[in-house]
Amino acid sequence: MMMTKQSLFHSALLTLYLIAPPTFISLTFLQAPYGKHHRPGWGPNLPPPLAWFLMESPTLWLTLILFPRGPHSSDPKAITVITPFLFHYFNRTILYPLRLLSTPSTKTASGFPLSVALIAFAFNALNSYVQTTSLSRYNHSADVSCFWCRFFLGLLVFLCGMWINVWADRVLLKLKSEGKGYVVPKGGLFEVVSCPNYFGEIVEWLGWAVMTWSWAGLGFFVYTFANLGPRARANHRWYLEKFGEDYPRKRKAVIPYLY
Repeated sequence: MMMTKQSLFHSALLTLYLIAPPTFISLTFLQAPYGKHHRPGWGPNLPPPLAWFLMESPTLWLTLILFPRGPHSSDPKAITVITPFLFHYFNRTILYPLRLLSTPSTKTASGFPLSVALIAFAFNALNSYVQTTSLSRYNHSADVSCFWCRFFLGLLVFLCGMWINVWADRVLLKLKSEGKGYVVPKGGLFEVVSCPNYFGEIVEWLGWAVMTWSWAGLGFFVYTFANLGPRARANHRWYLEKFGEDYPRKRKAVIPYLY
């Protein structure tokens, strides 16, 4: 029997929730081999700027293909909500790889396994389908006043998270551009967590869940924490092992004062 559009969407949405627990558990014990955790045995590598562009790209082109096909694609509310999603991924797909290209230590590096990039590509395709289809086809709010209250509250959270994410990425890239190797990041949220870039992204998608007020948005937030939480803990342990007593013990991994 041919799968209907609605059953396909529900299956994809369920998949988004089902892959979160195994992602959290597996990444608690085995880190994706890129960045600080790069190691051989995962096949051919790509330059990091190219890898980031390729694996994040479905969030732009697939969203722009699917969104106009939904019955609510011309609804101002749907257009308003999808805009922050595209804004984030324009930064992550286009601007962030360009910043990597302008950083000497990452421009020539080849430490991003193609296999990991393909896994991320598949997730981004799945998630873009779920988020875009939810907004343009199924998530239609008739209560305008509640919609705008949720949207502006979620947007405020989203923008705060994005600012933290972009700021932290720039701090880390600046340290790399100075050619000093790995050093202890300092200042701002780096004083309380080891990975404020991950914290910012988690906050972003919490805001997205509020903006969309949907199972799709909540699923993305849940998966984001399942993916970034364990990696932040691994980065935190890496810093502690590398810098020993020189690394501030009061810092948490990703959630200030908690986790």
